[in-house]
Amino acid sequence: MNNQQAWVYHGDKPKAGRKLLLLETDELMLAIPLIYRLIHPDEIILRKDWFLPESVEASSQKSSQNSSQKSEKYILLVPQLQRVTQLRKDIEQLVEPLQHLNLSLNAYFSDFGWRMVRKELSQLKKRQKKAHVELSKDIITKLKHYMERGQFESFDQAIDNLLTEVNSSHEVEQ
Repeated sequence: MNNQQAWVYHGDKPKAGRKLLLLETDELMLAIPLIYRLIHPDEIILRKDWFLPESVEASSQKSSQNSSQKSEKYILLVPQLQRVTQLRKDIEQLVEPLQHLNLSLNAYFSDFGWRMVRKELSQLKKRQKKAHVELSKDIITKLKHYMERGQFESFDQAIDNLLTEVNSSHEVEQ
């Protein structure tokens, strides 16, 4: 169940490219720790262009007056994140809190900032899909020769073909 919620642009909508989307239920496992890290008032000071001007102003005023105080938007975001974290496994109950969280995130980040958040989230997704396996040089050399003979373009294709051959030979034996 993916309810895509579109980003509401603060400036001009881009004429080309993908439209920004807010968080979806299947992204929450990776997104929640990232969002917690990025919404912290200390991050606003480091990445001012990622946040709306009122968030930056509130953060800089609070830090000069009293560092223990936090912006009102931040104070509202934290319980919403906690609620979504608690409900992330119960998708039916999650829909409304996620929509509220998304609206709050839209009111916290700038268009550029949300694009950067989506970029970091995309990188996290990619890293989660990949695994790094260490192989000896002689195995890599053999694999490269196999790739040349089979005209494979990548190690993934060659290994996938080898595994398919092994699986089909086992099926024939049984």
